[in-house]
Amino acid sequence: MDDRGGIARGLAEAYLDGAVSIPYALLRTYRALKLSDTEGMLLIHLLAFRQLEQNEFPTIEQLQERLGSSPTVVGQALQKLVKQGLIGIDEVVDPVTGVQSDRYNLSGLFQKIGALLAVGEFPMRTGGGEPASPTGETGDPRGPGRTAASKTAVFGGATNLFAVFEQEFGRPLSPMEVETINGWLDKDGYDEDLVLFALKESVFAGKLHFRYMDRILLEWSRNRVTNVEEARAHTQKFRSGNRI
Repeated sequence: MDDRGGIARGLAEAYLDGAVSIPYALLRTYRALKLSDTEGMLLIHLLAFRQLEQNEFPTIEQLQERLGSSPTVVGQALQKLVKQGLIGIDEVVDPVTGVQSDRYNLSGLFQKIGALLAVGEFPMRTGGGEPASPTGETGDPRGPGRTAASKTAVFGGATNLFAVFEQEFGRPLSPMEVETINGWLDKDGYDEDLVLFALKESVFAGKLHFRYMDRILLEWSRNRVTNVEEARAHTQKFRSGNRI
């Protein structure tokens, strides 16, 4: 009984660390992309570092510890992924501190996965029916009354708000993240374009997580910023050291 109690406590502590959202398409297609299990697991760890630790550029030593592989193996796997265009390395500058840093960009990976799915190499899902939204339900996750597309001057053209978030995060949104976005729109009354501009600023700063975007939106709200043009002007003054 004591052993079982210890195991139960250990499992409970492990689950409290949180969960990582892994795109199902990655698990289904990494072999078709000619990736080894080590390379596939490396991509999963990059997602985990980003989602749970807000670390978008883990070191070789950190990845080695997680994978249980030598620095040489990890380095070679990263080189292969970069060479194949599956991951990139971006230089970003924090708009507040001016500090420059690097981050891994997985957009190439998901573009290639999307290409495989688009040509019918793999079905989107093994079952039938309408594709599920990030909330696990069919239809638009924003709920009744919301259109599927939004005209925006931030990313250009007709875009789906949730699709843009998923594209930037490189994974499906969790139900809690969908609820957060809905709260910004419905409870806080932020314009969709303003939410997208906050996402853009978060990407630019290399701080792609919801807490950072929430702070941006709150800062704009305190300064009575209601649209993208005002937000852009406020951000420029902020970066130049002349806060409103």
